[in-house]
Amino acid sequence: MAVLVYAEFVDGKPKKSTFEAVYYAAQLAKQFQTSAVALTIGPADAADLAALGQYGVEKVLHASEAKLEQFQSKAYTKVIAAAADAQSADVVVLTHNSNGKALAGRVAVRLEAGLVSGAIALPDTAAGFTLRKPVFSGKAFAQISIQTGRKVISVNPNSLKPEAGSGSATVEAFQAALQDSDFDAKLVKRETMSTDVVPLPEAELVVSAGRGMKGPENWGIIEELATTLGATTACSRPVADTGWRPHHEHVGQTGVAIKPNLYIAIGISGAIQHLAGVNQSKTIVVINKDSEAPFFKAADYGVVGDAFEVVPKLTEALKSFKNS
Repeated sequence: MAVLVYAEFVDGKPKKSTFEAVYYAAQLAKQFQTSAVALTIGPADAADLAALGQYGVEKVLHASEAKLEQFQSKAYTKVIAAAADAQSADVVVLTHNSNGKALAGRVAVRLEAGLVSGAIALPDTAAGFTLRKPVFSGKAFAQISIQTGRKVISVNPNSLKPEAGSGSATVEAFQAALQDSDFDAKLVKRETMSTDVVPLPEAELVVSAGRGMKGPENWGIIEELATTLGATTACSRPVADTGWRPHHEHVGQTGVAIKPNLYIAIGISGAIQHLAGVNQSKTIVVINKDSEAPFFKAADYGVVGDAFEVVPKLTEALKSFKNS
């Protein structure tokens, strides 16, 4: 049961979730006493490709044609399926992010494979091949058994911590038969965030705020706290809808679903739609002057107080702790 993992590179560089997916595939291969092979599509440095071997893969296939530089779900699906066939891979692993969601179903159909999207652990093979995943916006978990010969798994970011070793993978060029019709989607516009900011789906620390901040002019204390912690900033939907903060910072059921180690919610009441996108956070800290705010029921730690008093004091305490 060989394992193929799509190792996503963005602007020629691997993402944190890439190492997680590669490590997951390598651990899965070890579980079945077989080999794991990574596939990268688009531009990438040879050294970065070989470094994927530190996370357990023995070989990296690199599809580097110029026309594959921009993500195209139809074309990328063909490349992944072709690589799976070439490597006789029975399992294909992807990251459960925006691109992975676009690819997983297509790849499964092309390979006639069973699919579990958003898995959070390695499969239980005691009696078959069963995977655990969150359902109902994280309110429950499902155990899903894949009974087909070939299998596709997309792995939730931050589900496991990759452990780097000292290995190095061999790198081979790979090419799939593609047609012009595989590139019928055209990139119209692309907006990129600062490279210094960890994207929300990958962030381990998140500082988020809501309408309790009263206006965008007060966001300085949120950004200062985030900078002190080395965290990514986020916001509730009303804040994004009113233009106080950019829409890519909106977390919740209709925004970005996140799973950080620490989520600090400031001035957010905790509506069910917001909780649905953040309730898989390992630790939730709520700061709100309303002691009856629903968010306190989901919090691991809660501070009842005025954010304009609590947050600056918290930031100063963190700075003093770091300096000491």
